[in-house]
Amino acid sequence: MNNNAISVYNVSKQYRLGIVGRKSLSQDLNRWWHTARGKDDPYLKIGEENDRSKKGTSEYVWALNDIDFDVKKGEIVGIIGRNGAGKSTLLKILSKVTMPTTGDIGINGRLASLLEVGTGFNPELSGRDNIYLNGAILGMTKKEITRKLDEIISFSGVERYIDTPVKRYSSGMYVRLAFSVAAHLDPDILIVDEVLAVGDFEFQKQCIKKMTEVSVQQNRTILFVSHDLKAVSSFCKTGIYMKNGRIAYKGEIGETLKKYTSDKGISTGGTINTDNGSMIFSGIANADELSNLNMGTDIEIITKLEALKNLQNIFIDIAIYNEAGDMIIHLKTKYISQALSFTTGSGSSVSINIDKPNLAPGSYLMTLYIYQEGINKEVVLWVDDIPLCRINSNNPFFTEGANYLEEVRSFIYPKATIKKL
Repeated sequence: MNNNAISVYNVSKQYRLGIVGRKSLSQDLNRWWHTARGKDDPYLKIGEENDRSKKGTSEYVWALNDIDFDVKKGEIVGIIGRNGAGKSTLLKILSKVTMPTTGDIGINGRLASLLEVGTGFNPELSGRDNIYLNGAILGMTKKEITRKLDEIISFSGVERYIDTPVKRYSSGMYVRLAFSVAAHLDPDILIVDEVLAVGDFEFQKQCIKKMTEVSVQQNRTILFVSHDLKAVSSFCKTGIYMKNGRIAYKGEIGETLKKYTSDKGISTGGTINTDNGSMIFSGIANADELSNLNMGTDIEIITKLEALKNLQNIFIDIAIYNEAGDMIIHLKTKYISQALSFTTGSGSSVSINIDKPNLAPGSYLMTLYIYQEGINKEVVLWVDDIPLCRINSNNPFFTEGANYLEEVRSFIYPKATIKKL
């Protein structure tokens, strides 16, 4: 008896860059001519690996390339990897949003997926009507939905607005309702792709608790994609590490995370783009403190650096990104501090303090850009994708009684200081 909930056999997905849709008339004719002569599709022989760090020459790219794995019933699998690794493309294929170019998939059971905020919702309908609509899309009968309606509404936390058109909902309310529908309507397989990052910290914990319950008690299968490695580590038992459209590793979640974080350029907690042998970045000294911050508080980032030669006139820039890859803050420390100097072999900590950045709830990554100013600017070290902090929602954006204009200014233009410790 087959105990697999999901089976993926040699799945690949090819896209043509800059083109909406994969086919054109000339391509169709070319494919037909090759098929008529008993030959393979010519477009499957071309294309490049989906490596965003390199400039390609082909107009075709393989978003996925020879993906092959099984997921057993009741298994909780975390899928990790950098942006563009192919995680979302894989889940869209499993959810039948798009079809693979080659290969086959097998789904054993009823599948529900949360891929994007508001997927499957009609913005003109109320929250209540959308529960029935979304439930029907997931294959539920009206009787099944009615039986669990009160439980769905209660879990979502949007009771007050349940008869309001969802076009008036915030993105967080969308996710609350969508997750509640998917989690309560008994899918055999639940796919969650990063959307929980939109919800606040408490709701994310509530969702993970719910998913754990349905997996353990009801033997449900869950695929969970997130950049929050702590959430993946605590929730999932098995991991799949994807890189450039391929599976780089699949196994026990601890070992998978170890492979991911020890991959080339990620051993320091980030992806090294430029390293001229002058300096080493060995992490953030106060990482534990930054893993659970309230909204509206100051953020101090203490970077651990080691100079491999004497360095003068050094400046450090940082950029902070949310989980969607959007830049939220960019600090050019040249304009807020004097140049720094480092001596050979010395380990130094540099403190960057951001005054009330008012980051929304969620996890954030940082880019560290260190350069030497002189006749020509020389890049000393450039590291992307450094796990930085996680913000919960215990505090409001604006403090009671504070000057409104000053609060707005501090939100748009956060003050910052930098110093060597």
